[in-house]
Amino acid sequence: MLVKVYGSAVFGVEATTITVEVNVATGIGYHLVGLPDNAVKESSFRIAAALQNNGYKFPGKKIIVNMAPADLRKEGSAYDLTFALGILAASDQIKAEQIADFIIMGELSLDGSLQPIKGALPIAIKAKEEGFKGFILPVQNAKEAAIVKGLDVYGVENILELINFFNEGAPLEPTVINTREEFYKNLENPDHDFADVKGQESIKRCMEIAAAGGHNIILIGPPGAGKTMLAKRLPSILPPMTLHEALETTKIHSVVGRIKENVGLMSQRPFRSPHHTISDVALVGGGAYPQPGEISLSHNGVLFLDELPEFKRSVLEVMRQPLEDREVTISRAKFTVTYPSSFMLVASMNPSPSGFFNDPGGPATSSPAEMQRYMSRISGPLLDRIDIHIEVTPVPFEKLTEERKGESSMAIRERVTNARKKQTDRFKDFENVHYNAQMNVKHIRQFCVLSDSSKQLLKTAMERLNLSARAYDRILKVSRTIADLEASDAIKDAHISEAIQYRSLDREGWLG
Repeated sequence: MLVKVYGSAVFGVEATTITVEVNVATGIGYHLVGLPDNAVKESSFRIAAALQNNGYKFPGKKIIVNMAPADLRKEGSAYDLTFALGILAASDQIKAEQIADFIIMGELSLDGSLQPIKGALPIAIKAKEEGFKGFILPVQNAKEAAIVKGLDVYGVENILELINFFNEGAPLEPTVINTREEFYKNLENPDHDFADVKGQESIKRCMEIAAAGGHNIILIGPPGAGKTMLAKRLPSILPPMTLHEALETTKIHSVVGRIKENVGLMSQRPFRSPHHTISDVALVGGGAYPQPGEISLSHNGVLFLDELPEFKRSVLEVMRQPLEDREVTISRAKFTVTYPSSFMLVASMNPSPSGFFNDPGGPATSSPAEMQRYMSRISGPLLDRIDIHIEVTPVPFEKLTEERKGESSMAIRERVTNARKKQTDRFKDFENVHYNAQMNVKHIRQFCVLSDSSKQLLKTAMERLNLSARAYDRILKVSRTIADLEASDAIKDAHISEAIQYRSLDREGWLG
């Protein structure tokens, strides 16, 4: 008897429906075709044990399982449940009238219980698009899939529940969540708060400007100055994610199985902090079966690279194009996948190998020549994509012992959100430009018009501080953001003056 059951495969962040055709006929042998990988091929052993332990049998006949379309590579253990139901239906052990109405996915344990799968959200979106009545999957993934409205999502713990559902009409309880309620529940509760940071008022101001304009930022300072602590608090002052951004972000994390158990929609902006030994493939994504890398996992959030010069040069260079394009395309011989990667880059570094260069209170430092070699590990084109360079100095004892708390992240976030609203209105007629950091030369000329006095101030600063040519546009972008924070339509002298301070690494003579 021939039975068709439906599963799904995820390529990039999109799902493709897979038709699993199971034919049980006279003869012997189990034949699985349709480009399965080893994890899919091993499913027969898990299925046989699970059926036996739940009072059913693996037919001793000729079983052919075809996964169509047969030219797409299928991977992972999530097809166990699909195959098991198909084999039971094709061997007349369960009724198969309703089986084609559902997408069925899940990894089987030997006792018949189900293990979570990857990519539940994109699979649910595709199931709704194609008009399936429901989606049956492990209970651990049910909340994630239930975000999709208009699709019945059934979370099951054991294959026996599903057999009784098809065989005896035993009801399954659909998982229902209020997407908006789930989204807004944790929106205003950041894990880290700027109120806990002692001193560092100038750096907090810098972080606020970076968040308001979406600017990439690098923090330069000796060990223990608070660079990592400040970076971890940046997501708490970024504007709250929109529902669309939350769905996009959840989709990417779903593909790699990073959604926490029994969690639906991600409401906090991601913060990723890979170790400096990371490979270029792990950072941008890839592999034999391409998976999203760290830059895609930080989409709509923050990517923090601590100790930037310690990263391999090749790793840093592969980031250059994604920083500009806000997406990364991975090509293989048979297919190409594109992952979104619109993130804010926050980098930190010691100013020298010893960490105490230019710190009069620090121990014996490296020589300027050693310092130059250390700094040369970061290429000019990469620095060109970082708008703000700021030096972080250690916090004095008096500040550390202060009882008074600093300004909260919520108060800073309010100003940042207001500035972003101004930018949204400004760029509403431009595609793919949403905030100041994304401006190109044309936009800069249009929206960063300077008065004569501001032009003279910028000219004097560039000549006296020997600022490089690439600093010019960056200063204008940052000064536009500073003006937006003050709700000013015009860029004033004070805004230019402040923006000039944030180009430390462009100053000739910074190395002493």
